[in-house]
Amino acid sequence: MKLLFVADPLESFKIHKDTTFVMMREALRRGHQIWACEPQDLVWRSGGRVVARQARAIALTGQASPWFEVLTTQELVLAETDAIVMRKDPPFDSEFFYATHLLGQAEREGARVFNKPAALRDHPEKLALMEFPQFCPTTLVTRSEAAIRAFHAEQGDIILKPLDGMGGMGIFRVGADGLNLGAIIETLNKDGSETVMVQRYLPAIKDGDKRVLVIGGKVVPFCLARIPQGGEVRGNLAAGGKGVAQPISARDREIAEGGPTAGGARPAVGGPGCHRRPPDRSQRHQPDLLPGDLRPDRL
Repeated sequence: MKLLFVADPLESFKIHKDTTFVMMREALRRGHQIWACEPQDLVWRSGGRVVARQARAIALTGQASPWFEVLTTQELVLAETDAIVMRKDPPFDSEFFYATHLLGQAEREGARVFNKPAALRDHPEKLALMEFPQFCPTTLVTRSEAAIRAFHAEQGDIILKPLDGMGGMGIFRVGADGLNLGAIIETLNKDGSETVMVQRYLPAIKDGDKRVLVIGGKVVPFCLARIPQGGEVRGNLAAGGKGVAQPISARDREIAEGGPTAGGARPAVGGPGCHRRPPDRSQRHQPDLLPGDLRPDRL
């Protein structure tokens, strides 16, 4: 199959931890062609089809650097590929939003896009958590400084984070003393112009947040725990967290399988909850299965 990855510049990949690289490597092992482009390469002209103007066919070198070689560069009609894998990292900004619209048009032209562009728009990684209140800590999404201060007064120990960040960037903890709360609010909400997420701090983060995988509707019995190091509250690998593979717990399985619903919330698909979050794209989102991947030799 001809697979097109829409991603950040290949030269910026950290292949020791980048899931997109692993997907490419496995796809090549299975005999597929790998193409790559950036969102800025997507073009849609009136009366025409969506194309990637500077799509690059690549092979892997087997080395850490350079890790890929370009076989050819050409304009590629998205609908003429077998599958498109959207792997652009946050921020979830206007350009990301527009890219999903171009990919949506490519879908209407017959392209198969993973994950679906409409799903990426409707379920941004942090806000998706709010659909599962039975599994998450008390959470507030707001621009309002007054609302954040009231939430802190109520909860006492809180985490603040931007909605469009990744890799642990811009995450702050404020304890009961409220030290630096005002400065942190100003930094994150930019004087009320940007929305932030605020959550009750969970001491259990010291044992790590967890990446629980669901493949073909079945929960994988092992997960990745990302454990904060050196006094950090962030378990993100990019922020120095330690990744540890371990068996899932009964609670992990309950979350991943949906568990009891509350307040009309729909059952969970991937198990966001507590500090167990749906994955973001930098190391994380697994795309829908590609054609043929349900064959026994491909599981």
